[in-house]
Amino acid sequence: MTMTTADVATDDGGMGPRADRPKRRSFSAEYKAGILAEHDAADRGGRGVILRREGLYSSHIIEWRKAADAGATAGLGPATRDRRDREIEQLRARADKAEAELARSKAALDLMGKAHALLETLSESAEPPARSKR
Repeated sequence: MTMTTADVATDDGGMGPRADRPKRRSFSAEYKAGILAEHDAADRGGRGVILRREGLYSSHIIEWRKAADAGATAGLGPATRDRRDREIEQLRARADKAEAELARSKAALDLMGKAHALLETLSESAEPPARSKR
């Protein structure tokens, strides 16, 4: 995300024109687990009351339940990963790709070495060419 001068505070303490935009909310794993438990304990009408009170959508509950059912308490945490985790994942993928390419290169070199040895053996066992007389 690039920042513009509209995103930073002005010298007089005010904010730029984007200051009134809503911020993306994030929820802790404990909050999600608590809301899921409260939602599951409520009757059908009470579930809507909980969602309205907390300012949530039914899609929040669906996604959080999928994560909880998968047994991933960490899945209830924020879905975003920091830059370092993404970079580590990219570097691991590059390393795996390089290792696979190295294995192919080693196999090709091994094959070339065997072919060279076979041709050398064949050339040694062949009769020397007859010399023409002058």
